[in-house]
Amino acid sequence: MASLFFGFYLLGTAFFANDLKIPQRSKMELKDASNCKNRCQPPGSQALPEGILAKTSDLDMRPLWGWFDDGTHLKPSVSLLAIPAGIKQKDLVNKIVTKFLENDFAVMVFHYDGVVDQWDDLQWANRVIHVSAVNQTKWWFAKRFLHPDIVAEYDYVFLWDEDLDIENFDPGRYISIVKEEELDISQPALDPRKSEIHHQITVRRGNSRVHRNYLKLRGSGRCYDNSTGPPCSGWVEMMAPVFSKAAWRCAWYLIQNDLIHAWGIDYQLGYCAQGDRRQKVGVVDAEYIIHMGVPSLGGSNHASNVSLDHANAQDSTDTNDLVKPSNNSDLHAGNGRSEVRMQSYLEMRIFSRRWRSAVANDKCWVDRYANNTNA
Repeated sequence: MASLFFGFYLLGTAFFANDLKIPQRSKMELKDASNCKNRCQPPGSQALPEGILAKTSDLDMRPLWGWFDDGTHLKPSVSLLAIPAGIKQKDLVNKIVTKFLENDFAVMVFHYDGVVDQWDDLQWANRVIHVSAVNQTKWWFAKRFLHPDIVAEYDYVFLWDEDLDIENFDPGRYISIVKEEELDISQPALDPRKSEIHHQITVRRGNSRVHRNYLKLRGSGRCYDNSTGPPCSGWVEMMAPVFSKAAWRCAWYLIQNDLIHAWGIDYQLGYCAQGDRRQKVGVVDAEYIIHMGVPSLGGSNHASNVSLDHANAQDSTDTNDLVKPSNNSDLHAGNGRSEVRMQSYLEMRIFSRRWRSAVANDKCWVDRYANNTNA
């Protein structure tokens, strides 16, 4: 009897061994090795067969058991909302996240105040990704958690501040518009009656679907019909930018790892548009929001809060010439806001210097907008 069982064991082992045997390539089969050298596999993956490489990921959560082909799972998200969240803005964030989830978005919430548990009472708390790091900006989070390969499955990335009222905004209709208008970088227009406005190009225009430029014929900072550069044309504000997949892959590299306030990059984002920024960057009037202007770490740390002479920003090495502080009361608040603001000024100066250095040292780079004019 023992010999009979042993015979079955040997037979079974041989059967399964054939199934599990890993095929090997002989030197004869690799005689056309020159073609193999031209394959562009990700760095570090050359030891693996190409067909097994999982080159991208996403933020959709998976069940601990069960299969996805039973027809009971939700369809995968096609766009992503990433938003900073402080517990003081819980009501605003709740309204934003709820509406985006209703439109089949994936959502990642950046908790910059370290408070996570107090969001558990909201219905969607277990449906979104929560990331917590105290006193970090949305750009710090984005650089570390929104790598293009991680979010490559999403057609659009909404990287929004928290102090936004979206009562008159529909995420689904917005995406339809930017697709039809072929906008790679965009933002919803701001309701001028209720919003804190920093740049007139962001103001909603009546009877308009989308606008891509701004005219100002009097005073300082003029913009004319032939103005081709930011902030007159090809520019959006940093409070509520929306990126196409291709534009985000470029913009992620533009965000500097150590400059967490990201001041100054808005003037260079147009280079990430997949074509002429005068056509591929725009403000959507048909779907608009209200900018509440709530002072918070995640809500207003961007270059919109200063009056910036872009020419000086590009050419000056003197911080006093670089920016002029706004007259907002939070500059004098005793909660560190003034220090945050001054750090932002410093970072803008550093970024401007890095940009000029990169342009000067890269002999292969061609500036598509070398003849840009705002005069």
